[in-house]
Amino acid sequence: MSEKKKIKSALISVYYKDHLDEVVKKLHSLGVVMYSTGGTQSFIEGLGLPVIPVEELTSYPSILGGRVKTLHPKIFGGILGRRELESDLAQLEQYEIPELDLVIVDLYPFEETLAGGAAEKDVIEKIDIGGISLIRAAAKNFNDVIIVPSRNEYLPLLKLLEEKQGYSEIADRKAFAGKAFGVSSHYDSAIFNYFNADCSTIAFKQSEHQHQILRYGENPHQKGFFFGDLNAIFDKLNGKELSYNNLLDVDAAVNLMADFTETTFAILKHNNACGIASRPKLIDAWTDALAADPVSAFGGILITNTTVDAETAAEINKLFFEVIIAPAYNADALQILKSKANRIVLIQKKVELPKTNFRSLLNGAVEQDKDLKVETASDLKSVTTVAPSASEIKDLLFANKLVKHTKSNTIVLAKNGMLLASGTGQTSRVDALLQAINKATNFKFDLNGAVMASDAFFPFPDCVEIANQAGIKAVIQPGGSIKDKESIEYCNNNEMSMVFTGFRHFKH
Repeated sequence: MSEKKKIKSALISVYYKDHLDEVVKKLHSLGVVMYSTGGTQSFIEGLGLPVIPVEELTSYPSILGGRVKTLHPKIFGGILGRRELESDLAQLEQYEIPELDLVIVDLYPFEETLAGGAAEKDVIEKIDIGGISLIRAAAKNFNDVIIVPSRNEYLPLLKLLEEKQGYSEIADRKAFAGKAFGVSSHYDSAIFNYFNADCSTIAFKQSEHQHQILRYGENPHQKGFFFGDLNAIFDKLNGKELSYNNLLDVDAAVNLMADFTETTFAILKHNNACGIASRPKLIDAWTDALAADPVSAFGGILITNTTVDAETAAEINKLFFEVIIAPAYNADALQILKSKANRIVLIQKKVELPKTNFRSLLNGAVEQDKDLKVETASDLKSVTTVAPSASEIKDLLFANKLVKHTKSNTIVLAKNGMLLASGTGQTSRVDALLQAINKATNFKFDLNGAVMASDAFFPFPDCVEIANQAGIKAVIQPGGSIKDKESIEYCNNNEMSMVFTGFRHFKH
C-alpha cells in the first residue's frame, strides 16, 4: 500500500464556490488536470484556467435537467480503480478510463432549502445523488484518492497542496475520508428525518456537524462538547464561553420562560428556579424573584422575557451571576451589565426549538416528546366543596408552571405571582413539601394564603394535612391516586380548595 502519492488529476463538482478559486489556481500551478461539470466548469473557465468537461470523458451530456451528470463508469472507474491491482489498471487502460486522484464535491444544500420553507418539489430537487455517490466512492478508495466533501474542507486542502506541493500521504487521505463519511451520514440523516416527520419508521437518527469544544464537562476531569449552533438561538454580547453546566442551566431557563407571557424574571441554579416572579414592571419582577432565595441566586442564571432597562440592570449588577438572557437590552442597561468582563450576556432570538428531547441511556438512548402542556383555567377540575378564588386560580396556574420545570419529586409554594419556595428532587413528596415549608419559613415568608402545586398525585392525604397546618388553603395536582378521596375529604373538612389537572409533570 503506497503511502505518498502525487495528485495528477482532479474532478471538481461543487455547489458553493467560496475559496474555490484559490484551490483551482493552486491545482493548475501544480500541473493537475481538472475535470468538471456545469456551473463549476464555467467558474473555472471564468478564471482563465483549462478544464475538461466531464461530457468529453463520458461521451454523454448532462441529462434530465442536470439530474445525471457524473453517474458513469468512466467517472467511478477512475475513482474506484485500485492502483496496486494490475487487473484494475488493465481494465482502466482497456476502457480508456483516466485515474482520478482528487475529488472535490460540495453537496446540494438540502438542509438550507428545507429550513427556508421551500415547497416539497424544491426540497426534493436538492437531494444530491451524483455528489453523494462521488463522496462515498472516493472515500472508500482513500488509499489512492483524496476526497474533499464540502466547502469547509477547501482551505484544509489548499494548505495540504501548499505544504506538500501536490503530494499526499495515506494519513492525509484517510483523514479526509473520515470527514467525507461524516458529511454523507449527516446528509442522509437529514433526508431521512424529513421523510420520517410523522415517525412512521421508528429509528433514532440525530446528526450535528457544528460543535464547540467546552473547557470540560460537568466536572473538570470530564471532557465536554456542545453539538449545535448556539448562534441560531442567541447573540452573545459579552462574556466568556458558556460551560457545560451553563448550557444545562440555560436550557432549563429557556424552557421555563417559554411558558410565561406576562413580564417575568427568573433565577435558576442547577436547572431549578430558585426565584421567579411575574409583575407589571420588570424591576418588581426582579426584586421579588431575588427575594425568594437571595442565597442560592449567587452565581445563578438569570432570564427574563422583557427588555432589560437601566433601572433593573443597576439592581441586577449588585449580584454575582454567570449568565443573563433577555430578548433585548436598553443601551444604558447593556453598558451596566457589560461592566464585568466574564459575565455572559445573551439576547435570545425568536426561533422555534425542537419539540422532542433525548438522552443517552445504558447502551442506547431514549427519546420523547417535550412536555409542552401548559394548563389553563379550563383544564382545572375543582374536586372540593370550596372552589379556589380567581386570585388563587392565577397563583395555582403560576405554581403549576414551575412544578413542570422543577426536579421531581417536587412541591412548589407560591403567592401573588411569586415563588415562595420549592422542594426539589426529593425521594418523598412529603420531604419535598417539608423542604419547601422550611425554606419559606427561613426567608420569613407568610404562607397564609399561599398555594401549593405538586408534579404528581398525592398517594396519601399527609401532604394536604401538612400544607393546611402551614396556612396553605389552595392546592393543584394531577389527581389519579387510588386514595384521592382521602385527600379530598381532608380538604373539605378543613375548608381547603383543590383542583385536578389530569396531567402529571415528572422531570428527572
